[in-house]
Amino acid sequence: MRPGLSLRVSQHLALTPQLQQSIRLLQLSTLELASEVEQMLDDNPFLERTEEDAVREEFGLAHADSRVSDGDRASEQSFDSAASDSSDSGDPVEMGDAQSLVAESWEGDGSVEAVPDDAEWGGDAPARRNNLEGDDELDAGERGAPQESLTAHLHRQALSLRVNPEDAAAVRFMIESLNDDGYLEESLAELAATLIDEHDDQDQMEELVHRLTLALKLVQSLEPAGVGARNLTECLTLQLKSRQAERGVEPEEQSRLAVALKICAQHGAMELLAKRDARRLAQLTGEGEDMVRSAMACIVRLEPKPGRRFADVTRNAILPDVIVTSIGQGAQQRFRVQLNPDVMPRLRVHDIYANALRGGRGSDTHQALTQRLQEARWFIRNIQQRFDTILRVSQAIVERQKNFFVHGELAMRPMVQRELADELGVHESTISRVTTAKYMATPRGTFELKHFFGSALGTEAGGNASSTAVRALIKQFIASEDLKKPLSDNQIAEMLKEQGIDCARRTVAKYREGLRIPVASLRKAVQS
Repeated sequence: MRPGLSLRVSQHLALTPQLQQSIRLLQLSTLELASEVEQMLDDNPFLERTEEDAVREEFGLAHADSRVSDGDRASEQSFDSAASDSSDSGDPVEMGDAQSLVAESWEGDGSVEAVPDDAEWGGDAPARRNNLEGDDELDAGERGAPQESLTAHLHRQALSLRVNPEDAAAVRFMIESLNDDGYLEESLAELAATLIDEHDDQDQMEELVHRLTLALKLVQSLEPAGVGARNLTECLTLQLKSRQAERGVEPEEQSRLAVALKICAQHGAMELLAKRDARRLAQLTGEGEDMVRSAMACIVRLEPKPGRRFADVTRNAILPDVIVTSIGQGAQQRFRVQLNPDVMPRLRVHDIYANALRGGRGSDTHQALTQRLQEARWFIRNIQQRFDTILRVSQAIVERQKNFFVHGELAMRPMVQRELADELGVHESTISRVTTAKYMATPRGTFELKHFFGSALGTEAGGNASSTAVRALIKQFIASEDLKKPLSDNQIAEMLKEQGIDCARRTVAKYREGLRIPVASLRKAVQS
């Protein structure tokens, strides 16, 4: 191929740094946003947190009640289309000259005086109140007392054990080695290897393993029963033996517990228990099928995770981005939508540093600092736009799904992201970003914003039913079924047709699996 020069005219998409940052902030979750804010506070000296009692000019959501200006909407649509082109094609957006625009974009107009936008954002900034006035502000819920952990619970019991100091230390070590569910995941040999030098003789290793074995037995004697087990079978066995040792257990119950222990001792018993295969278990144990079913009923009442009740639920709690409260009753009932103030960062531009830039114009240092000042301003504005967009989308969701908030999931109406995008004048990709990893606290629970979207299923009346409502109906059917004769997917499909909803059997199976409900054969109750 001969080398040559040629001219070519082409179009490509260039995203300014402001739009890139706006897109990135919009799709971040609450935790990710908090991390982003901390990073910016460390990097930019012009950005600072506000004091709770500082006198400040409100910035941000105070303007949320006003309609979006044409300029703001054009800016929003510009990065909507840019991001949608990128996501639709699956290829990265071609930046073109965007990289060369980075320095220019942050420089702004060269002004260093304080401007209204430099006021802090977050703090006491009021969320849009859905045109409802005279309502009291939400009070923060009382924080519960700290919950005792499984480790602390076991350590407290271990204090009553009458053992020598070496064994007491071994017991403490075994307790610290348990996972959150109360299981011992590592072998005793592996634990012993972490305590002694690899060059020590074999006798020392064997002695340490023996001491840890005794310590494990002591731990397994503590409450809750089943703690310290190395697998599910051992966990269930420990609980059954603890039940046997209790006083006042009836002879008939003792017999069932003995058969249950025989079941747990069989190879592959857990798989057969999951399948409710009483006939096969009766063959393995040599017991009658009725007695095996009674023993299985004892086993299914046991706790497979002894540490479950000690779990720190606050660690896994979801912090909602939006709070919905009910106002009024009956036909006058309304729902107020507001942002959760706990997730809103309280930021402002540092006044002292900004004012210090008034002198020294023209120097390289001044230009660099001016760029950092503009960067801080844009960061605050983009956070404002993020929360404003979340609030607008949430209000539109509540308005469209009002029947859900009044009557529950069975009243959920079908809604897709494109409908909401057309209503708000944004791109569908923006709705997708806003509703991902963003949560809404409602009188009916806390839900991800995506929960309120669902495809439509046809009805005999010619209307549409939401897939979310159909899932709720399937769940309702299964909850009220006869446990001796659970409903099959075909039967559920027929019941839906009786309700006027055309839903195929495979669709019922898909929805049932999405609800994590097992098939009919596994839902059949074990009779005691």
